[in-house]
Amino acid sequence: METRNHHLPEELRRSTKTRRVRENKKKLGRNIKERSPEIENREEFGHWEADLVIGKKSGKDQVLLTLAERKSRQYWMLPIKDREADSVMNAFKKLQETYSEHFSEVFKTITTDNGSEFSRLSELEELAETLVYFTHPYTSCEKGTNERHNGIIRRFIPKGKRISDFDVDEISNIEVWCNSLPRKILGYRTPDEVFEDELDCIYRQLAS
Repeated sequence: METRNHHLPEELRRSTKTRRVRENKKKLGRNIKERSPEIENREEFGHWEADLVIGKKSGKDQVLLTLAERKSRQYWMLPIKDREADSVMNAFKKLQETYSEHFSEVFKTITTDNGSEFSRLSELEELAETLVYFTHPYTSCEKGTNERHNGIIRRFIPKGKRISDFDVDEISNIEVWCNSLPRKILGYRTPDEVFEDELDCIYRQLAS
């Protein structure tokens, strides 16, 4: 016989339902609690957070795959055709082609949420040395660097506004603005400056 809980207080019923949803949530790969201290304290370069920024929810529209590197605060906005897992994975494969043999050094790890759009991301571990971690359900604060930047770009791309209404140059200008802003936490350097220095170190090490 099915157990009923309608006699329970509403707050407890909600808590029970939320716990059941979390327990049944599909596990896509490594849990964020497995990340090393070097990732947590931002001392090492190459650790990214990923998310999607949605424009108009109804009807077909592009989305933005956003990436934030934890140490440099470098922030990218990559337009993709939809929020399907194949589109997300194709975007990462293009990045892998761009950085070629340096990809695993530039992208040591990627942390994202458990959304179905990221369900193929663990395949990167088969294509490169990149490790992929997934946050706990409903805890966007676990990739707070990306979330904060996503909030900033809402000044330029309000919720409900179609992403496809913004051309490549407009999106690029927003990205440039984010990465050209001096940050106190970076010693008043810009994310671009820190990111480029880190890339130079990678290229020098691998060339020697």
